[in-house]
Amino acid sequence: METRRDERIYKLAQALKRTDKLHLKDAAQLLGVSEMTIRRDLTEPASTVVLLGGYIVSDPKSHAGHYFISDQHGQNAARKQRLAQAAASLISENDTVFFDCGTTLPYIADAIPDTLPFTAICCAMNTFLALKEKPACNVILSGGEFHADNALFTPIGAHSILDDLCPTLAFISAAGVDKDQGATCYNINELAMKHHAMLRACQRVLVADSSKYGKVLPARIGELRRFDLLVSDSAPDQALKNWLTQQNIPLRLP
Repeated sequence: METRRDERIYKLAQALKRTDKLHLKDAAQLLGVSEMTIRRDLTEPASTVVLLGGYIVSDPKSHAGHYFISDQHGQNAARKQRLAQAAASLISENDTVFFDCGTTLPYIADAIPDTLPFTAICCAMNTFLALKEKPACNVILSGGEFHADNALFTPIGAHSILDDLCPTLAFISAAGVDKDQGATCYNINELAMKHHAMLRACQRVLVADSSKYGKVLPARIGELRRFDLLVSDSAPDQALKNWLTQQNIPLRLP
């Protein structure tokens, strides 16, 4: 027999088919109940959705064996927050900045001062949701086909919004950083936007928390030499650190 809790969780699961995450306040309004009721619903076992940092997302365990952005949302949060402070400090007034997809980029958006005027170009729903909360930010979302696993929009046709823009900075996220294989990520469908942004930007900034050192994922973004700067939360091992120094690739830490 379906309970009212089951019905509420079903409605939340349906809503998450249309977006990567749902703020607790918005979920309460959607269901016509209090935030405390939803919190109580989600503390009980056997739920297909979970509460992470004030946002409701699909339960990562329901997607075992496949990369979903909601799986990674709370992973290495403290590292990403420290990295974000270092990355956000690179943005100057009236810059135009490309924000890549992935779970690290919303942390960077959150770390930007609300009073800083800048233009943001993004291609992922979760990054857009964070950037739109910045009062002084002019947000440009690159549209196209939506991919729910990594919340990414990929352009349809030959034209991309980046053809018409020249970003001051491009924040490119990686899930693996290796001196031999370079920067890598999970999904091949991310590569075109990453490569285009790197081509158009004046400064290419690789962002990866320290858990990504030494990892190699299936999709190759490119050699580390293609980046002007690496931003992370802590230094890599001495071998990689020495190699970065030899290649004149600065490392920016919090």
